[in-house]
Amino acid sequence: MKKLINVPENVVREELEGIQLAHGDRLRVSLDPFYIVRKDAPVKGKVALVSGGGSGHEPMHGGFVGLGMLDAACPGHVFTSPTPDQMYEASKAANGGAGVLHIVKNYTGDIMNFDLSAEMLRADGIEVASVLTDDDVAVQDSLYTAGRRGVGLTVLMEKLLGAAAEKGASLADLKSLGDSIRATGRSMGMALTACTVPHAGKPSFELGENEMEIGIGIHGEPGRKRMALASADEITEMLMEPILSDLPFKSGEKVILFVNGMGGTPLIELYIVYRKAAEIAAKHGIQIVRNLVGSYITSLEMAGTSITVLRADDKLVSLWDAPVNTPGLRWGI
Repeated sequence: MKKLINVPENVVREELEGIQLAHGDRLRVSLDPFYIVRKDAPVKGKVALVSGGGSGHEPMHGGFVGLGMLDAACPGHVFTSPTPDQMYEASKAANGGAGVLHIVKNYTGDIMNFDLSAEMLRADGIEVASVLTDDDVAVQDSLYTAGRRGVGLTVLMEKLLGAAAEKGASLADLKSLGDSIRATGRSMGMALTACTVPHAGKPSFELGENEMEIGIGIHGEPGRKRMALASADEITEMLMEPILSDLPFKSGEKVILFVNGMGGTPLIELYIVYRKAAEIAAKHGIQIVRNLVGSYITSLEMAGTSITVLRADDKLVSLWDAPVNTPGLRWGI
């Protein structure tokens, strides 16, 4: 195992110390328990958006805390759900009096712990709602979930709901918008290599020199199939066609297209994937009105990509274009 770490047990703490030093102009970091909040939190009268999950997927979620996205994020240990007390303390720190919305990826531990924290918050008189992401079309159930996994759509949802919250949307309106985004976004990913969790010290799975895994999860969960390595165009077709047929997406619709790197994929390769994905969308009569290309929801150093497609009306495009100022995403400032 070759990694730029000191000891595995300190990886998350030392990452958080680095985040505080690098982005103290925008964030505050708590080390007991671990969470990240906007520097200006709580924002009075604004619904607080809180998300979280295991570390190892950076910049998600801590890199998306700031103006126009999340008010707080809870990092668990690598590939491990945060604890209820992290979520509780982060939500309290972010609460500006208008309620708290939890954005939760569909993993059993995340759901259970966010539910427990919501009960604690309601006991304090804080209004709480939640939105789930379960956009992965690759498999119906996985090692970590009942139902589909929450993956790349989470990034888009945090941006869109963050913009709406910044504009003063109510908790009920944000919940409704989040459920609509959940219903109209789909994703699928693949891996060229495995990743190594620091405390495990060995790859999470084995792939041969000329093998790839189609439909992989962000924790290295098995996908639809393991097969011989194919070209970028062929791989993109294997991801796009199941996504487009799942809702299905229809000719004439407008979408946001998100091509994501899994942590070890250079941008040159992601743009090759985007090129083919855009060609496939055009073939189906689907108009790409906005896009995102880069590594935003990763799996440590895994090489691979995921694609997310979200239906986008004028309201969503306006929310997408709204200013955002976070360590991981910034425009319009």
